[in-house]
This record gives sequence, structure tokens and C-alpha cells, in this order.
Amino acid sequence: MKKIGNPAELMDVVNGFRLSRIILTAYELKIFDHLAGRSSSSPGIASLINADPRATDRIMDVLVSLGLLDKKQGIFSNAAFAEKFLVSSSPGFLGGLGHTADLWRKWDTLTEVTRKGSALDLEDNFNDRGTIWIESFIAAMHTRGIAQGRELASLLDLSKTSRSLDVGGGSGAFTFAFIEKNPAIQATIFDLPNVVPVTQKYIDRANLKASVATLAGDYLADDMGKGYDLVLMSAIIHINNPEENSLLVKKGADALQPGGQLVIMDYLMNEDRTEPLQGAVFAINMLVGTRCGDTYTVNEISGWMHSAGLVNIKTLNAPSGTQFITGIKS
Repeated sequence: MKKIGNPAELMDVVNGFRLSRIILTAYELKIFDHLAGRSSSSPGIASLINADPRATDRIMDVLVSLGLLDKKQGIFSNAAFAEKFLVSSSPGFLGGLGHTADLWRKWDTLTEVTRKGSALDLEDNFNDRGTIWIESFIAAMHTRGIAQGRELASLLDLSKTSRSLDVGGGSGAFTFAFIEKNPAIQATIFDLPNVVPVTQKYIDRANLKASVATLAGDYLADDMGKGYDLVLMSAIIHINNPEENSLLVKKGADALQPGGQLVIMDYLMNEDRTEPLQGAVFAINMLVGTRCGDTYTVNEISGWMHSAGLVNIKTLNAPSGTQFITGIKS
């Protein structure tokens, strides 16, 4: 995104929440589901979602303007895009929007969070947030993880990797990409006890039960095993404070056999923490949603890796802009 240069651009950014909220409300009310494969008037949909007819009609009119619904003579239907990506029974369903709706409520507290310095009403234990929340979160991570996993697999030499560990692996999207490149890999996905059953569903769906095992635990407290050729930490260091990350990286390094590689994927900030913009914004996401999470600089992450005894530390840049840091156990 370019920097704001005039009042009109500022107002475009400031008002961007309006369309976001309309789409998320339609998603939460399952308007797209109720129009799957059929047409209806707005009062008909309102009765199905237990909502006000006029309010429902106005929301659906905006969805028409956005190209998500079609409208002919007062009758609405899903546009092709919505039918493919916004209907929950569709293979392409963007289930991660549920997580975005959860984030909306967190971000609404930002003014008070800034005064206080930490999240309000924090649900400190991810493991206890409930199946619906966990499934929405994992779905959101899986959607982006598929492409990022393939990018990472294309950047790494996996030819000598026989055992891998995906710490906080969620859906296993990265692990699946590694196996796609080297089918000989035997992988373990380590995650919280209430996440692992969700992980297993993705493993079953990918028909990889023979190649992928799960291990439940807390990555800061529990043993993750030994003798891995590759340990991946994808999008987890931003949840922790620096001391926790130093411990986590040390545990990952200890789990490697000599010559094995530790790979970290996250936002890699410049030293004044202003670039990339997505990382600077994500630091705020951690402020409103976690106890002590943040985004970190290349030097901070490299320092944890050096302290853990890793060598040949380098940054990998994917064509999409995603960055990774790797280090080798000597």
C-alpha cells in the first residue's frame, strides 16, 4: 500500500471498515449459505436469519454493488464468486473469515488497549477458546499456509530430509507442501491438545496418515522429540515475548540432529520497526489480542538462533514477499 498523501486517500483508508463490516455481517448471518443454489427476496432471507427485513435488504443491496450477489426484479442470488468462496459447503469456502470477524471485536478495543498497554479481557489460553474459534482460526491459517508452504518448499533443499517437526503446525499446510516435494519425509506436527484433533482432520483429508503423526503439548513446556532433520516454526514467534522466543528457538535447535535446519517464518521487521507495513500493523494485532505478542526484527531473531548454537543463518525471500530465516545445527 502506498503512503497516504492527501485527505481523500486518508478518508478512503479510514472508511474502509464499512465494507469490511458489511461482508463480515453477511458471513456471520449466513446470507450466502441461504442463497446457495437458489434465489430469494430479501424478506425471505430475513425470515431465515431472524433479522429485520429492511436492514437485510440494505445489506444485500451493498453485496450486489460489490459483485457478491446478483439482483433481478427484487430477487437475490449468489454471484459465481460468492457461490464458490462464501458458501460453507463449497470446497473453496473461505472459512477463515470467521477468524477475521473475531479479530474485529478485538480491534474495537484498540484505544483502551493503547492506554492500558495490553489486551483487554484476554483469553490467555489458546487451548481453551473452544472448538468453533479454534476451527475458524486454523481455517484462516490453512488458506494462506498452502501457498506459503509451497513457496518455502521451493526454497529449501529437502532432498536429505527424512524427519521433520512442524511446531504449532495447525492444519499442517507447510508439512503437506514438504511431503509434496519429498514424499519420503516422515513428519510430526506439534500443537496444543485441543488443536491436534483439528489437525488430524486436515491430515485425513490430505490422505497423509501414513506420513504425518501428531504430538500434543505446550511448545514452551513440553518435550518435542529429538533427531529431526528440519524443525519449522511458522507464524508462532509473534505470540511470545523475547524471553519465550529465546527458549523456544533453543528447544527447536536441541531437537535437531547435527546438520539439521531450523526454519522460522514470520514478519521480519526492519530495525526501526516501520517496514513492512503489514508487519507493523500485525504488531497491533498482537497488542489487542495477546498477552505479550509482537513482531520482531531480523537481528532479534538471528540473535536467538546464534544463542541456540545455530550457524549459517540467512534470510530467504519468496516471490510473494514472504520471508524466512534459516539456521543450521553444527
